[in-house]
Amino acid sequence: METKPQARPRVAALVGPYTTGKTSLLEALAFAAGAIPRKGNAMQGFTLGDASPEAKAHRMTVEPNLASLDYLNESWSFIDCPGSVELTLDSQAALMVADIAIVVVEPDPDRVMTLAPLLKFLDERRIPHLLFVNKMDKADIRLRDMVAALQMVSARPLVLREVPIRDGDRITGYIDLVSQRAYRWRENAASDRINAPDAMRPREVEARQAMLETIADFDDALLADLLEDRMPEPYAIYAQLTRDLQGDLIVPVFFGAAERGNGVLRLLKALRHEAPEPSETAARLGIDLAQPFAASVFKTLHQPHTGKLSLCRIWCGSLQEGAHLQGRRMAGMLAANGGKLSQAQAGQIVGIQRLEDAATGDLLGLDSRSSMPDWPQPPSPLMALAIAPADRKDDVKLSAALARLLEEDRALSLAHEAGALLLRGQGEVHLKLAIERLQSRFNVSVTAQPPACAYRETIRHGISQHARFKRQSGGHGQFADVKVEIAPRKRGEGYLFVNRVTGGAIPKNFIPAVDAGVQEALQRGPLGFPVVDVMVTLLDGQFHAVDSSDQAFRTAGGMAMHDGLPECSPVLLEPIMAVLFHVPNAFTAKVHAIASSRRGQILGMNARPGWEGWDEILCHLPESEMSGLATELRSATLGVGSFEARFDHLQELAGRLADRVVEDRRRAAQAA
Repeated sequence: METKPQARPRVAALVGPYTTGKTSLLEALAFAAGAIPRKGNAMQGFTLGDASPEAKAHRMTVEPNLASLDYLNESWSFIDCPGSVELTLDSQAALMVADIAIVVVEPDPDRVMTLAPLLKFLDERRIPHLLFVNKMDKADIRLRDMVAALQMVSARPLVLREVPIRDGDRITGYIDLVSQRAYRWRENAASDRINAPDAMRPREVEARQAMLETIADFDDALLADLLEDRMPEPYAIYAQLTRDLQGDLIVPVFFGAAERGNGVLRLLKALRHEAPEPSETAARLGIDLAQPFAASVFKTLHQPHTGKLSLCRIWCGSLQEGAHLQGRRMAGMLAANGGKLSQAQAGQIVGIQRLEDAATGDLLGLDSRSSMPDWPQPPSPLMALAIAPADRKDDVKLSAALARLLEEDRALSLAHEAGALLLRGQGEVHLKLAIERLQSRFNVSVTAQPPACAYRETIRHGISQHARFKRQSGGHGQFADVKVEIAPRKRGEGYLFVNRVTGGAIPKNFIPAVDAGVQEALQRGPLGFPVVDVMVTLLDGQFHAVDSSDQAFRTAGGMAMHDGLPECSPVLLEPIMAVLFHVPNAFTAKVHAIASSRRGQILGMNARPGWEGWDEILCHLPESEMSGLATELRSATLGVGSFEARFDHLQELAGRLADRVVEDRRRAAQAA
């Protein structure tokens, strides 16, 4: 058999739902390769990654963590990705630069649906991946049942690579289905070679035949061997498994227990022999390797003392300390483990300091910069908080910090509504982490509260209103007289000002001042909210050659509205959102119940395009009922349900709900 050529540095991303044990697996991989002297404990906050204050406080991975190791003279970088569904964008960015993804799952068939969005992303972008069923030392299910459940959410055929050896109810080792060798696990050590138990032979034969039949679908020679009852050589099977994995035709399945180090060396060996080379990954991404240099930025960080840091994967060429990139001399270069680096080659992950013009998702050349094709886009925001600096003197400081924070995390966004600054994100955890980072990284404390619902008011009928503003206090006085007609407009038509003054009753230069006064008065109507869908017609008025002024007519216009609007039968309007839910059809009934409990109106339901077994449910939901929707939906759908929301229309609100809203507004105004 040919000797395997020396590989370029390769990258594997550890992905999977929260609590599956990705960080524990990273520790176990590093320990097995001799990169660390002992393993840390994720629950105790001592691990190779998760060093940030936020990660320690939440006891979870909150941003991609990098670890480098050498295994059998080959260089590897592992990216431990966040498992929270609210931090998915960071995981997707890491997957874009990985040669292979290790999807870590728990041995629970009832929770395989949590993998559906992740596997969909991997399949759509043809990213080679394998499954590692973790925590099998504590499992009480049959592995074949777990694989059958997993196959329901995978578009690629799953190929079981090993079967467990049991001692009673406990898994103590495995049989490799290619080599047909049996091993007994040892805690945090290499497994012992043993003779396979006779009772395991039927299961081994069955599983091996299933593996061979699956990969034979992609190789005519292997298919011919099976049809003629010829057993292929192990090296031919390994070669076919490698080709199929690298071509994203199959998904190998391994198992183990990361905390005990079981199955970890077997996983490392599979990665070493079967993971694609960086050149193959670059070709899959459409990157031209003929150019002198190319690298992808997959994460941007702003560090308190060193400034901006761009994490990049180099595809071709090399970088030297002090080299010029993007038209300027590099400030510095860091290795994946954080140490200073003087030189980097193709395949490596490096951190480039103070590359000010680069952004996440950029493809960098020596003198050029472009966007990576098919780079994952930020999801629609699902939750918002109204934020303000705890110290008013920090206004400018907060603006600068938010700009950096949004550059780090593209799933965050800002909006200004009703005088409030809204920070939008993917949920409670996502926004809480953002606020904590403002304090820990940028030394800016903020107050945060749910945003006020954007209620409006309008009128049911119109009236004519006269207003006169007259003031004499020595010298020039103030005088303005206006007569206006106030009338309702159709919903959504907005504000309209019409001038019908004739005969010069009001000079033309004062007309805009009346309009301005009217609009100013409409900012707070009789019920305490902005007034919409109103037409104001200026019919007549009077002026004084000396005492009239813009300010006088502005005041008179406002007086007319303040006096007239309460007589127009004001009515409260609440904003209605169009919400499109995306859920597996097993949870469709739960979404109907959630919408109904929030005064929602179901408008329709369809199969979700491109998602087998998923539904889209469209409904109208009052904006006031959107609070906590993301959390409730995820709780009801194993974390996989999502939605998109946009403003649709304003709808009249009456009765007790309206009375309560108006009273709350009145009390807030008095308190202010």
